[in-house]
Amino acid sequence: MNLLFLMTDQHRVDTLGCYGNPHVSTPHLDRLAAGGTRFDRFYTPTAICTPARASLLTGQAPFRHRLLANYERNVGYLEDLREDAFTFPSALAERDYQLGLIGKWHGGTQRNAASYGFEGPDLPGWHNPVDHPDYLAYLEENDLPPYRISDLVRGTTPNGNKGNLLAARLHQPVEATFEYYLATRAIEQLEKFAADGRPFYLATHFFGPHLPYLLPDAYYDMYDPALVELPPSIAETFEGKPPVQRNYSAHWTFDTMPIEVTRKLIATYWGYVTLIDEQIGRILTRMEELGLGADTSVFFTADHGEFTGAHRLHDKGPAMYEDIYRIPGIVRVPGQEPQVRDEFVSLTDMTATILELAGCDTEPATDSRSLLPLVCGEHPEWPAELLAEYHGHHFPYPQRMLREERYKLVVNPESVNELYDLEADPHELSNRYEHPEMHPVRRRMMRRLYDLLRDRGDNFYHWMTPMYDIGELDYDPTLSSFEPEGT
Repeated sequence: MNLLFLMTDQHRVDTLGCYGNPHVSTPHLDRLAAGGTRFDRFYTPTAICTPARASLLTGQAPFRHRLLANYERNVGYLEDLREDAFTFPSALAERDYQLGLIGKWHGGTQRNAASYGFEGPDLPGWHNPVDHPDYLAYLEENDLPPYRISDLVRGTTPNGNKGNLLAARLHQPVEATFEYYLATRAIEQLEKFAADGRPFYLATHFFGPHLPYLLPDAYYDMYDPALVELPPSIAETFEGKPPVQRNYSAHWTFDTMPIEVTRKLIATYWGYVTLIDEQIGRILTRMEELGLGADTSVFFTADHGEFTGAHRLHDKGPAMYEDIYRIPGIVRVPGQEPQVRDEFVSLTDMTATILELAGCDTEPATDSRSLLPLVCGEHPEWPAELLAEYHGHHFPYPQRMLREERYKLVVNPESVNELYDLEADPHELSNRYEHPEMHPVRRRMMRRLYDLLRDRGDNFYHWMTPMYDIGELDYDPTLSSFEPEGT
């Protein structure tokens, strides 16, 4: 079985037609979903690029693989996986798979995609490396103009400096965009693998629609901002929330820009999604032309979501809202019926799925469950909850989340904890952790989170032991044996 893995970066699930957006044109991804399994409750293990991608690579939760932050803002964590870490490409290579990865790596500083056996240009960094020699050669070979932007959109930081760049007009035709270049290189790699005849794993990792949104006019202005319904959570007051969220809102300069700018930014983000969808369509079309459709499983997902104004935030950060933790997840396996599944599943589960389709042992992917039984229409016993974690970006900031059908619990050791009733409050505006009527829910979920963390070996639970209502203890939390037995 060939494996084609398509991935975007910082992609909101509500920007796709197949996930209910009535305005954004995403015909190619919609068609992929219509022919495969669309997971409605698909989540990232952590809403930040490098740790999420390392979880895909290893099938392990971030606390276990320990690659916990992007290197650009690293606060002392590891910057590369340990050399003895299991990774799925090593298992595929043992099965004689050809391995290719075109696009964003963002998985370490000393070790790149080639270190794990992938063919393709080495494209480091968090955003389109428009000064990369291979991209510049592509422009020259095709007589295309160089990268140039204007009309920069940015706010003002609390100290009066210019904020992060959020969007700009790109003065290039679509054929010169980095997204078009990536799809072109992916098609070339696909043709090479097809000619060889051996099974292959080919990934295309787009750098977008991660901000800043740098687009040609046709995409920058593709959608009328009047179509945009602002997210209800734009009414966020941060009352009863961890103060770090208000700080992040200031860092991302939300209140320094008119609301019309936010509406335009969302419309521009939609244009970025359509641009990427078109490039994915080019890859899928070429796959079919090469006669590979009947022998190739296709995956589509993202590393995490993006706020785009929700909760008066941009980018992502230390706030475990659905906007950045729920992501698209589509798997099409030849011969399986189209369907929509509502189990809680994770990006990490893609690892065991890849391994099983390739005939490899899934056990080394410690925190991953193969999605293949779900894709095949079975109804196996499946957890009714989902765990996620966060470790910081600009500074260490540990969080753990338990997401159930109706409720979400977020533990913030240095601050207030959060509890949301997603049925009554789907936009997570009201933190009900301290509400008396919610105490039974809070107590039950805190104990469940505690047990799950202990079971998986996540030492975060040690803080929970003396600080929260987790019931009777069955171990010595002091990790000592000073007291006589029975005292």
